[in-house]
Amino acid sequence: MAARGVEGSTGGEISEESDERGSMWDLDQQLDQPMDEEAGRLRNMYKEKKFSAFLLLQLSFQSLGVVYGDLGTSPLYVFYNTFPHGIKDPEDIIGALSLIIYSLTLIPLLKYVFVVCKANDNGQGGTFALYSLLCRHAKVNTIPNQHRTDEELTTYSRTTFHEQSFAAQTKRWLEKNPSRKNSLLILVLVGTCMVIGDGILTPAISVLSAAGGLRVNLPHINNGVVVVVAVVILVSLFSVQHYGTDRVGWLFAPVVFLWFLFIASIGMYNVCKHDPSVLKAFSPVYIYRYFKRGGQDRWTSLGGIMLSITGIEALFADLSHFPVSAVQIAFTVIVFPCLLLAYSGQAAYLRKYPHHVEDAFYQSIPKSVYWPMFVIATFAAIVASQATISATFSLIKQALAHGCFPRVKVVHTSRKFLGQIYVPDINWILMILCIAVTAGFKNQNQIGNAYGTAVVIVMLVTTLLMMLIMILVWRCHWVLVLLFTFLSLVVECTYFSAVLFKVNQGGWVPLVIAAAFLIIMYVWHYGTLKRYEFEMHSKVSMAWILGLGPSLGLVRVPGVGLVYTELASGVPHIFSHFITNLPAIHSVVVFVCVKNLPVYTVPEEERFLVKRIGPKSFHMFRCVARYGYRDLHKKDDNFEKRLFESLFLFIRLESMMEGCSDSDDYSICASQQQQPHRDGNESRNLETFDTFDSVESVMAPLGVTKRTSHTVTGSSQMSGGGDELEFINGCRDAGVVHIMGNTVIRARREARFYKRIAIDYVYAFLRKICRENSAIFNVPQESLLNVGQIFYV
Repeated sequence: MAARGVEGSTGGEISEESDERGSMWDLDQQLDQPMDEEAGRLRNMYKEKKFSAFLLLQLSFQSLGVVYGDLGTSPLYVFYNTFPHGIKDPEDIIGALSLIIYSLTLIPLLKYVFVVCKANDNGQGGTFALYSLLCRHAKVNTIPNQHRTDEELTTYSRTTFHEQSFAAQTKRWLEKNPSRKNSLLILVLVGTCMVIGDGILTPAISVLSAAGGLRVNLPHINNGVVVVVAVVILVSLFSVQHYGTDRVGWLFAPVVFLWFLFIASIGMYNVCKHDPSVLKAFSPVYIYRYFKRGGQDRWTSLGGIMLSITGIEALFADLSHFPVSAVQIAFTVIVFPCLLLAYSGQAAYLRKYPHHVEDAFYQSIPKSVYWPMFVIATFAAIVASQATISATFSLIKQALAHGCFPRVKVVHTSRKFLGQIYVPDINWILMILCIAVTAGFKNQNQIGNAYGTAVVIVMLVTTLLMMLIMILVWRCHWVLVLLFTFLSLVVECTYFSAVLFKVNQGGWVPLVIAAAFLIIMYVWHYGTLKRYEFEMHSKVSMAWILGLGPSLGLVRVPGVGLVYTELASGVPHIFSHFITNLPAIHSVVVFVCVKNLPVYTVPEEERFLVKRIGPKSFHMFRCVARYGYRDLHKKDDNFEKRLFESLFLFIRLESMMEGCSDSDDYSICASQQQQPHRDGNESRNLETFDTFDSVESVMAPLGVTKRTSHTVTGSSQMSGGGDELEFINGCRDAGVVHIMGNTVIRARREARFYKRIAIDYVYAFLRKICRENSAIFNVPQESLLNVGQIFYV
């Protein structure tokens, strides 16, 4: 395993350090070695399946409703936001159309669909997925689970670089300075916060634009009525989120497909009827002529043109539902040509009727199909809103798993699709903010300005992260990296400069929203990091525990104590704090470490790792429960049951291995580590023990018949380890107590005022309102024991 190889290569350094630190530290290492096996078997676990041509086409069709709803509804509002003050020169329409065509080609088609989508993390998309991918290839993780003894646990996908290679130099440059790691995290948080802002603005502009069609056929209706209709639709949309998209998701693809079919057909009709000469906009020379005519209005109009590519951030965040190839086929075959025809048709219509620019989409619809098109447009706007809301939920969950967001309730709305989730607290916050934006601005133009600001910042963040992905993960030549980054930044910085002119015209909204979420996420991350550092620096010496003897110098009462900690090695401070104040402890003690790995999921059969701490007479164990960012914060009703099953299996296997191991260590994982010269078959058998895939997979190589779960977990008739199993089962029947630390963080008196505000007020408030860990692991309140501590930073 790669992780083992890294540890082996640093063995000399560890020996030298142990000589300096003394025999006590050396004894700690022998008695409680860190588990470095965690993710070795998860490496490269995801490989995109090969699909038949028919199934691939079916998945491509389904991806329309989930992935492309937001991008597809852009024709509702692009031309109005491009020319909010009217069209002064008909040639400007050709220039604007040319800009739309090449924006769609360069950003969604070339950059996102064919490059960025390939940078998925085991099929998952979004800024945090890119961050996880980077954390597995370089030590850039500032999140708590990468600390001295835990480094082998998280950065398991380490790639060896040539010392003089550009990738190795970049990796060293990033790892050298903590401020660079912190800057990378802030960059990821900014991108995530902007996508959350997008989840507020997309429903507002999409639904308001669709409802605005009422004024075309019913001119007596004023704007206030349109706003009320939009608000009613938005309230209904957010109110049904708890049902999930599984029940109505089958409607999404047909609705969006009909939408694309209609806008493409109407576009062709308008081009043929009004002005076929608009097709000359496919020549980029008209972009040059557009800007040559000068004027700030033409430059700031880029803010409206950029709305034609909004939805690409949701495209990447919702990537987990479909294979990349299906997403690529859907865009190139359906989405891209239909959008080109739709924009060309509107441009042809506006060449003849430039005064209709405010409602260009609905005005260009033939009267005979107006009402059917209005209904389809409304449903398409709802689907587009649903896509961004779902993307926001997914990103919030990823942030939760990375320790960058307060614990909130996450509801899985589908047993079939794990990616379909509902976050109640975030849902109602989005609804309130979305209604406030819709009712406050009351028009598409200002909301469009805000929307454009959010999207262009997300694009810039993605470009910078992709630059690192290409260097560290893909190992591209620096010339290719430079070319991709340069072309992307030229286009995106051009758009960014245009939206800066509109900050005071609504562009400030996503900045304020993002700033609020950024403060929450960064303060929570800072507090979580400090709590972890406190546990690391105050953990109890294992040699001290050993000196207490099998009774630990206490009264060992019947029962099992599950002590929760963030440490994967060492005895947490809450344990010593507990036994100091209450000199009694359970007959069996299990230190439970719930750990996040930078992968999207950990299979159920590989979730738990168990090892023994100290001699058998101590009856002390450590269990590491491993989760990916898609797994965590899903309520685990069987957590305790599966933990004990893994513990019993470990004891049984340990007993079986006692006769064939020459190691004095207390961990089966350690016995493999210290016997690198075994033959290939035995090495493979021991590797199976490391992760305990299943009872059958472990027993089979040893020629042992598979036993049932009941047999493994409690039969006193089992030979080898049966006495200990019977003892632990008796303790389990006596009662299981979950001991959790409740560390309160406070700022020191001499701390700066902003630190006191962040810790004593913001973080304390977030801790008060966030969800408890006991609820996530379904711990009964009568079995829960909180151990309080105060820590000053």
